[in-house]
Amino acid sequence: MKREISHFALAVAVLLSTAEISLAQSEQAQVGFRFLENPVSAEAMGKAGSGVATMMNSDAIYWNPAGIGWIQKSLDLNINYTAGIADINYLAPVVAVKLGTFGVLAFDGIIMDYGTFYGTRRSDNSQGYVETGTFSPQAFALGVGFSQKVSDHFSYGVHLKYAYQNLGSAYVSTAGTDVTDPNLQMGTINYSHGEPAFDVGAQYDFLFHGIRFGASLQNVSRQIMYEQQQFLMPFAVNFGLTVDPLSFLMTDRESSTNSFILSVESTHPRDFRESVHFGAEYTFAKILALRAGYMTGLDERGLTAGLGVSQNVAGSNVRLNYAYEPFGVFGAVHYISIGASY
Repeated sequence: MKREISHFALAVAVLLSTAEISLAQSEQAQVGFRFLENPVSAEAMGKAGSGVATMMNSDAIYWNPAGIGWIQKSLDLNINYTAGIADINYLAPVVAVKLGTFGVLAFDGIIMDYGTFYGTRRSDNSQGYVETGTFSPQAFALGVGFSQKVSDHFSYGVHLKYAYQNLGSAYVSTAGTDVTDPNLQMGTINYSHGEPAFDVGAQYDFLFHGIRFGASLQNVSRQIMYEQQQFLMPFAVNFGLTVDPLSFLMTDRESSTNSFILSVESTHPRDFRESVHFGAEYTFAKILALRAGYMTGLDERGLTAGLGVSQNVAGSNVRLNYAYEPFGVFGAVHYISIGASY
């Protein structure tokens, strides 16, 4: 066990070294491709986005790639849908395949739906503008992840992804100085870009009353250039810890079917202040899960709640999860996840 703890400590040290290098690459609060920060999974969001140390199915790829290494069955999949604020919705499917005792391989994606926008440009008329039609911004990310469970205590993981966004076209002048200039000529520039990035993580299970520790780095990338501005993807450093306090009071038989997992996680993003997430999940008879959580340090977000149902059907485990997140003046966000393992 001492050897495994040293391996985990080494993994965390490597993560922190990578984080320090990435944070030194550019100034604070300059990030792009913000859709990569969108939380995925109703299971995680029901407990305030606690997923770094708690997730152990295919959805773990979105929080800590080391979590998929704990998948027990041959195949695990999830389909996640989020109805967000301002009619901005997104779909995130993932499938994980266990490669025997070697590790677990996952394929995932996130596809944004921003809706339809109306375009305009300046014009020399009474309104001061003319309509240029409608457009729909596009953004998606496709990824592949791998995790290896080195022992009963320790796993590590890496997640490679390609992110793309198309913000549409903008009108620019190619000749002339102003809309009143008779020599004015207009052209268009398309703002689209694709870029690779990666996540890395580690998890350690003490196998003692549900105590687990996880750490991850998300969206490590190189500099991206738009016009004259350079920025990185939304890099973040995350740490999580869990415990099952009821297990101290229950017999082994009782704790094998009922659990009460408390979690605390800290997120250190490049573009915002640190946020601490507190989550709770009570599972009864391995069937019904009730969740609640609270996030600190955020302007319009805080409380979350959710529930989940898990049932064995013909040798397969089928899961349905829902989470609700009030979002202040913007209304609420609804998360729905459907999963199965075979």
